[in-house]
Amino acid sequence: MTTAVAIVGAGLGGLALARVLHVHGVGAVVYEREPARGARGQGGMLDIHSGQAALREAGLIDGFRAIARGEGQDMRLLDSDGTLLLREDTPPDAPQARPEVDRADLRDLLLDSLPEGVVRWGRAFESAADGVLRLEGGGSARYDLLVGADGANSRVRPLLTPARPAHTGQHVVELGIPDADRTHPELAAMVGRGNYWVLGDGQSLGAQRNGDGRVRLYLSFYRTPADWITTCGVPFHDPEAAKARLLELFAGWDPRSTALIGACDDVVVPRAITALPVGLTWPSRPDTTLLGDAAHLMPPAGEGANLALLDGAALGRAVAGHRGDPGAAVAEYERGMFERSAAAARQSAQLQEAMAAPDAARRMLAFFQPG
Repeated sequence: MTTAVAIVGAGLGGLALARVLHVHGVGAVVYEREPARGARGQGGMLDIHSGQAALREAGLIDGFRAIARGEGQDMRLLDSDGTLLLREDTPPDAPQARPEVDRADLRDLLLDSLPEGVVRWGRAFESAADGVLRLEGGGSARYDLLVGADGANSRVRPLLTPARPAHTGQHVVELGIPDADRTHPELAAMVGRGNYWVLGDGQSLGAQRNGDGRVRLYLSFYRTPADWITTCGVPFHDPEAAKARLLELFAGWDPRSTALIGACDDVVVPRAITALPVGLTWPSRPDTTLLGDAAHLMPPAGEGANLALLDGAALGRAVAGHRGDPGAAVAEYERGMFERSAAAARQSAQLQEAMAAPDAARRMLAFFQPG
């Protein structure tokens, strides 16, 4: 008997699960609410480290290495006064231990590895009960195992736990400089090939080189109320005025770093950072489980995409090893997932606390250079 697997969400974790199941000869269907593959942008670069094990299990490690940017491992860490605290440049022959990869490229690699029709676009999950999944706008499907891979605001999660993401105190404003080498070569050279990170008291400015030539800028504010977006005085509806106000919020910082804000285009996107409780678990059910952010949403610390990939591979391996017994597969998978994600969530929370501290730059230097 083969377990019928219904996956809700075509993010990295859901696609990794579908791919590993395919490798083991187990069919699955992925239901994705987006109307088409390219319906929206997929964000910036990802630091893929532990997740490489999942890509290896999925038979995609060579494809990953072809799209990964080893030079994206470069890092520059500065204090808000412009003092360079740490510079790491990656030699050409260095192992790709933590290469950067464009999220869209990685998603395409996973999508292209699946048979036609596995992903059903424009099919939003509505509800599930008694082994039947129902979709918005009509339609249903039977399943033996339902997997919520549908992110922070998962619709599947309430089937297992009442836990909901809560505000962490952090807000991030994303901006970007397109074709930075041509439009602002001096700033592009300052950022370098990878990540440029400036830390101050309760704020940070992070710049990240993308494979398409864009420099993405992430301004973080760590001690903010949940309604900060509407109360901070930044007119996000007016990009030029928003950038001017953001520059005011970084007054006193080294002007070479804040010049990045003024160089950005008119894409200004604020986001509240939320997280699920650290160490969240739920009573195991034989027909439903979660992976990725749906299971263990945490503050950004370079772990989210890696955990999603590992979850997908681990669940796929468990389902293949317990064909016809989804309850045993879920129990095996969740034991490992709970332990793995709890450790990562604790570290992410500790890093966020360090980033909010008045001496954040020195704390992060100690993190990268312990002892």
